[in-house]
Amino acid sequence: MDVTPLTGQVFEPGQDGYADEVAGFQLAVTSRPAVVVGAETAADVVTAVRFAAAHGLRVTVQATGHGLTAGTDGLLISTRRLTGVEVDAEAGTARVEAGVRWGAVLEAAAKHGLAPLSGSSPDVGVVGYTLSGGFGLMARKYGRAADHVRAIDVVTADGSVRHVEAGSDLFWALRGGRADFGIVTALEIGLVPVTELYGGGLYFGTEDIPAVLRAWRTWASSAPDTLTTSLAMIPYPDLPMVPEPLRGKHIAHVRVAYLGDGGDDLVAPLRAAAPALLDTLKPMPFRESGSIAAEPPHPHGYHGTNATVTQLNDAMLDAIVEHAGPGADVGTVLIVDRLGGALTRPPAVPGVGWDSAAEFVVRALSVVEAGIEPVRRAHAKLFDALTPWSSGRLLPFVYGEHDPAEVAESVYPAGDLRRLRELKREYDPKATFGA
Repeated sequence: MDVTPLTGQVFEPGQDGYADEVAGFQLAVTSRPAVVVGAETAADVVTAVRFAAAHGLRVTVQATGHGLTAGTDGLLISTRRLTGVEVDAEAGTARVEAGVRWGAVLEAAAKHGLAPLSGSSPDVGVVGYTLSGGFGLMARKYGRAADHVRAIDVVTADGSVRHVEAGSDLFWALRGGRADFGIVTALEIGLVPVTELYGGGLYFGTEDIPAVLRAWRTWASSAPDTLTTSLAMIPYPDLPMVPEPLRGKHIAHVRVAYLGDGGDDLVAPLRAAAPALLDTLKPMPFRESGSIAAEPPHPHGYHGTNATVTQLNDAMLDAIVEHAGPGADVGTVLIVDRLGGALTRPPAVPGVGWDSAAEFVVRALSVVEAGIEPVRRAHAKLFDALTPWSSGRLLPFVYGEHDPAEVAESVYPAGDLRRLRELKREYDPKATFGA
């Protein structure tokens, strides 16, 4: 294949730099594309899409590679070099190019007393996170990141560059429908006037997990909208980089992001629930909010799924401990997030719908070591037990290889799914985009 028409940095199998360009944060999904374009400008993306159409190649896109769900043998567009961030403090917005990570936006916005609706990790890419919906640390106060998008620059399958805003079918579809309709080269996103929060976590020992689960459920159920919180059960390895009180233990980690006064009074019931191994709760600049979850920064292979639920009764909590706790068949990071608040209210500009009526989401993530099937079986036991109370699934927390059709049917309302499929046929009739 003659790749000379391509612009940007171009890599083929066997060339120096190819493996580094293909590698993403998610190591459980492998790709061997026929050609990789390391885009340096939006024009490079246009050229790559037109080249792929001329050669009958499927097109996939990758920035950080956190959200990879399938490998590819077609043309991979790497957007990690598109790193421009421009903040308009007066308008309260930021224009963010496709390769930008949340950490860069946190820093840029903080200089103007503003904050983005970022997630738990500053290393995650802004575009992929937002197009999946974007469930972040201020979600109960401000809603999803996708609902604060003002404009999108996208290259569609015909090689056209489109600037889409509210009122456009593409604008509706991309905000929650991911990048199945084109390659997004930039977003304009709304920022909020937040400079600090009360946040961090409480870590509890293995023997206290059942009691802490129940205490957190009660506490979180009456949480004000200014509080976004989750509880994680984490099997920590016995390694030097893990804080000594947690090393080699299966713990419960209560995570708190509170936009209000009196944080210590608010969390007093949690501190009274059991003796904490570690307490990191304190006021902090919002730009340091990635320290709350303290997610691992190193690439690894993982697989995960989730279920939205209408309640958290004792039978459900028992099932969570049994199938994802210290005695589970497969080591699992189990996270329960409190939903509600602004997440239940319709956004100002309608986008792709989701399970906004759910009270909690239960999500499981496991490192893939001895193949993916043991992980699938272990997760199935947990979510089968939760089925009587489950109402759906959230797209941002589906990790690793899954059947795209099965995921779509579980995360989108039926009417929205029909509309998404109609728009896919209209804007991408040859199914150029997607693995």
